[in-house]
Amino acid sequence: MEDGTSKAPGYLCGTMDDVWQWDTRADCDVRHILDRVADKWSLLVIALLDRRTMRFTELRREIDGVSQRMLTVTLRHLERDGLVERTVHPVVPPRVDYALTPLGATLHEVIKTLVVWTEEHQNHIAAARSAYDARIAAEERLLGAP
Repeated sequence: MEDGTSKAPGYLCGTMDDVWQWDTRADCDVRHILDRVADKWSLLVIALLDRRTMRFTELRREIDGVSQRMLTVTLRHLERDGLVERTVHPVVPPRVDYALTPLGATLHEVIKTLVVWTEEHQNHIAAARSAYDARIAAEERLLGAP
């Protein structure tokens, strides 16, 4: 086994003085969790549920562009991961509410930090994109590419 590797899947090693070493294998637990919680629909659902408990139709109405199927899949995954709680009320017609669990609320705090960073740096990123696009366009003109 190479130095710095672990036998445990999903292992994160290192100290504050070292560079963190992530297990990048396809079957890594950490990678699966990050894929789940960092997708656009999950982020939006978590942000909305931080405000209050919501019904499926409310979530669908609030999230522009999400299909019924995609919202259903997202909510199931978040519930399975312990981030969202689903409550079925025994009424006619049936009513189902979704809420963040305490674990989901801790994730929302992390997401808020990312959103704040994005808002603070969006102009820098837009400028970098423009500079990149201009540089690529100039290179393509020089090379005669279409």
